[in-house]
Amino acid sequence: MDHYYALIMAGGGGTRLWPMSRKETPKQLLPLVEEHSMFHVSVERLAPLFPPENIYVVTGRGYVEALQADAPEIPPQNFVVEPYGKESGPAAALGMAVIRHRDPNATVAILTADHHIADKEMFREVLHTAFDIAQDGRIVTLGISPSVPSTGFGYIRRGEKIADHGRFRVYRSLGFTEKPDTQTAVKFIRSGEYSWNSGMFIWQAQKAMQEIQRQKPEWYALLNQLDPAIDTPRYDSVISDVWERINKMSLDVAIMEGAQDMAIIPVDIGWSDVGSWDALFEVLDLDEAGNGFKGAAPNRIIVDTKNTLVYSDKLTVTIGVEELVIVDTKDVLMVCHKERAQDVRDVVKLLRETNNDTYL
Repeated sequence: MDHYYALIMAGGGGTRLWPMSRKETPKQLLPLVEEHSMFHVSVERLAPLFPPENIYVVTGRGYVEALQADAPEIPPQNFVVEPYGKESGPAAALGMAVIRHRDPNATVAILTADHHIADKEMFREVLHTAFDIAQDGRIVTLGISPSVPSTGFGYIRRGEKIADHGRFRVYRSLGFTEKPDTQTAVKFIRSGEYSWNSGMFIWQAQKAMQEIQRQKPEWYALLNQLDPAIDTPRYDSVISDVWERINKMSLDVAIMEGAQDMAIIPVDIGWSDVGSWDALFEVLDLDEAGNGFKGAAPNRIIVDTKNTLVYSDKLTVTIGVEELVIVDTKDVLMVCHKERAQDVRDVVKLLRETNNDTYL
């Protein structure tokens, strides 16, 4: 496994978890589910499979110091810095380019810093399987077995079975569907042919460059321009020029939706992207009335309250309420109905439009 690498994407803003997730402290730096930050837990989860020198992180300039402090075992040169955010496509391409430059025989798992995975042992086992399958030149994705007809995730349709690999089944991918409406999601679930798109992909570095060359030739040309500057004093000036010219796009849209030789391994690993307050609610331990609590508050007074999330560092009292999300920070108090938790991003957009940057 000397040529196996993990590339952790750690540059997102997590706007749907506002007001806890901010520009200075995005969700990957917060202890949302476990005792440590999401990023720290992600690195810890990978430690049995990868030596620290084989773990890479793509992130923004403003997060490097905090992430390095959170995972000091990862070599500083393994933190690949985006000059500024351009979504997951350019970020993943940049990380892959750096790894390929240092090890042309690399096989890389693209992972995220802000997913919760309950069954860590099974995750490591299926990841090892995915690396094995990727040696045949396939791009392998982990498909999450859907529990509900969610409209918050993309879906991947499974085709014919390619192989049995231990307790896992490997299928050909028949394509991606972006977040569907409720009726379509119900059809997908009933068909039994679909998995949620986890955003985790395993591929050889050379395969990655082939797909980038085929689908995004302009990116490929820019990465080739960057390659001889990696690990030289010229890097900063060259990456600035490259980054200015590369277009903003998600990895799914840029590469994965049109990729050739895609395989999917359906798996149930207790996965959640913890991308919103209602998603966090699903992974917390709840009391007998379905209430969830986070924060450093020494105690809470909860009277006739059901299915409510309270995230607070101070004494919080609720009486006769249900289906609420209550988030109290040092400068913002947010209360919303659980069913409207996805609309938090609209509040962030409104704050931007009204120049209330203090709260972002």
